[in-house]
Amino acid sequence: MESEITKFFEDKTIFLTGASGFLGGATIEKLLRATEVKRIYVLIRPKRGKDTQERIAGWKTNPLFEVLLKAKPNILERVVAIEGDCKEPDLGISPTDRDLLTQQVELVLHGAATVNFTEPLHVALDINTRATHQMLQLAKQMHRLVAFVHVSTAFSNCVIHHNTERYYPEHLSCSAEKVLALRQMLGKDTDLFDKMAPVLLDRFPNTYTYTKALAEQLVQTEAGDLPVCIFRPASIVASNKEPVSGWIDNIYGPIAILYGVSYGILRVAPLNLNGESNIVPVDGCANLVLSCAWRTAIEAAQRKEQVIESPPVIYNYAPSAENVINNREFIGAVKRKRHVFPMTKVMWYPFLHTTTIPWLFKLATIFYHLLPAYIIDLYLRLRGQKPRMVAIYEKIHRNIDAVQHFMINNWSFETHNTDRLWKSMSAVDQQLFEFDMKSLDWNSYFDRALFGMRIYLCKEEPTKESIELGRKKMKRFLILHRLLQFSLLCVAIAIVRWLLRLFL
Repeated sequence: MESEITKFFEDKTIFLTGASGFLGGATIEKLLRATEVKRIYVLIRPKRGKDTQERIAGWKTNPLFEVLLKAKPNILERVVAIEGDCKEPDLGISPTDRDLLTQQVELVLHGAATVNFTEPLHVALDINTRATHQMLQLAKQMHRLVAFVHVSTAFSNCVIHHNTERYYPEHLSCSAEKVLALRQMLGKDTDLFDKMAPVLLDRFPNTYTYTKALAEQLVQTEAGDLPVCIFRPASIVASNKEPVSGWIDNIYGPIAILYGVSYGILRVAPLNLNGESNIVPVDGCANLVLSCAWRTAIEAAQRKEQVIESPPVIYNYAPSAENVINNREFIGAVKRKRHVFPMTKVMWYPFLHTTTIPWLFKLATIFYHLLPAYIIDLYLRLRGQKPRMVAIYEKIHRNIDAVQHFMINNWSFETHNTDRLWKSMSAVDQQLFEFDMKSLDWNSYFDRALFGMRIYLCKEEPTKESIELGRKKMKRFLILHRLLQFSLLCVAIAIVRWLLRLFL
C-alpha cells in the first residue's frame, strides 16, 4: 500500500523558516529522508562569520543528518538558502528571492521563533508576531500554495490551565493589529515600547507566550482563504526513534532539569511533582507537522469545492489523557537510571529535592547550591584556578526564575483534531509518520532520551568503558554523599542536645 503523505510531498517545493532550530532541523531531515521533495528553501541568516551556504554545509557533520547522508550523500543539494532574518522588515528577503518564492513555493512551514522567555518585548514581537504577519502576506502572493503550517506552542494561551483546540483572543489586552501598530509608531524607541510590557502582557507570564498568542490571533484574522493550520506542540524534547533515538541539541525546558540533576549540579528546584509533564518527542513533532500540511491541503481543496469558510484548524500536541506522565515520574527517570547512564564528569551524586513554595526554594538554594559553590570556588582560588561555580549557579537560578511559572503550575490539553488526523491516516502512513502519544512507552523512551542526552549534550562516549568509568565515579560520590548526610545529621543532633542542655 502506497503512502499518501509521501506521495503528497513528491516533487513539492517548500519554504521553511526556523531551519536552524531543533524542530526545524528534524523536519528538514524527515522530509529529505522519507519523501522525494523537489526543493526546500530555508530562510537563514549569516551567523558567527559563516554565510548561509556555510551554515547549511555544516549540517554534514551534525549527528541529526548522519543516517540521511549515508543513504543519500548528495541530498542536501535540494536545500537552498534564502538569506533573511525574521527580525528585519519584510523578513529581510531580497526582491529577487521574494519573486522566486512567490512563483515556486507550494508549501510553507513557518517555525521560526525566539523561545527566550526573557526576550525584550520588541524583539519577541518582531520575530514571533510581526514575522508571522509578513509570512501570511507573502503566502497570499504564492500562486501555487496548497498548505501553510504555522508552528505555535501549546502554552500560547497559558493564562488558562485547560486548553482546547480553539482560539482565545479574549485573553489579550488588545488586538495583535493594535500592538503591531504601536510598535511601528514608536519605531526605534524600543525602550519606551518595552516599558509598556507589563500592561500589554497582563496575565501572560513572559514575552514568548504573549507574542505567540498574538501570532495565533493574526492567523485567525488575517489568513483569509489561505490553506492554513496551526500546530501547537508542548515542550519538545529528545527524539523517540528517528533518525536516531535520543537525539537532542539544546538544553531548554524540562531537559535542562534532567541535565542538571544528572551532573549532580541541580539539587533543589521549584517543581510541582503532581503536575502533568507536558513533553513530546521531536520526531513525533516533525511527523505531525508534515501530516498537518497534508491534511490541510486536502481540507482546503474540499472547502474550495463546497465554498465553505472556516477558521484555520488548530492541532494541539501533548501527552494523551490516556497516557499522561507527571513530574514525579519524569524526575524519577533520573533516579532510576543514574547508575545505568552515569556521567564521567559528574560533580556529585544525583538527587533532587522539590518544593512549590518560591521562598522555600530560595532558602534551600543557599544550602544546596550557593554554600557548596563558594567552598568549591575558594578551593579553586587556592589552587590558582579560575572560580566558576558561583557564576554557574547564578545562571541556573536566572533560568529557573524565567521558567518557574511553568514548573509550579499545571496544564492539560485537548487533542481532538490531532486524534482525528491520526485516525484519518492509512496504516502505512501511521508507521512512516508516527506521532501517536497514546502508544508511547514512557519507560523505554526515557532510556533512549537519557542515553541520547549523555551522547549528544554531555558529549560522553557511548562505550562500555565510558559507562563503567561513570559508574565508578557514581559509587564514590554515593559514599561521599552518605558520609556528608551522616555528618550533617550528627551536627544537627549535637546542636539539638546542646540547646536542650542550655534551656532545660
